[in-house]
Amino acid sequence: MALEITESNFEELVIKSDKPVLVDFWAEWCGPCRMVGPIVDELSNDFEGRAVVGKVNVDAEGGISMKYGIRNIPTLLIFKDGEIVDKQVGVAPKQVLANKLEALI
Repeated sequence: MALEITESNFEELVIKSDKPVLVDFWAEWCGPCRMVGPIVDELSNDFEGRAVVGKVNVDAEGGISMKYGIRNIPTLLIFKDGEIVDKQVGVAPKQVLANKLEALI
């Protein structure tokens, strides 16, 4: 299961992580987000111990969304060493996201 990322734990889980981090920006009312959600949860299990996979609810955590200029959801950002190294806007197949993470491990 993907981690719930909030403003209070973002620094610890994402910026200070020594592993690549996939962050899914989503909302309850977003149809495409509901398609991506299960994929993100699967990736969390697949990459356990090798990468951090989490979700940011844009309605509850607007500060993070504003900081990273999230205008469309779902948006998935991939961080390495606290910096954004890749971005996926919209629905993508699981293998595309897995390949992006695998390339950083």
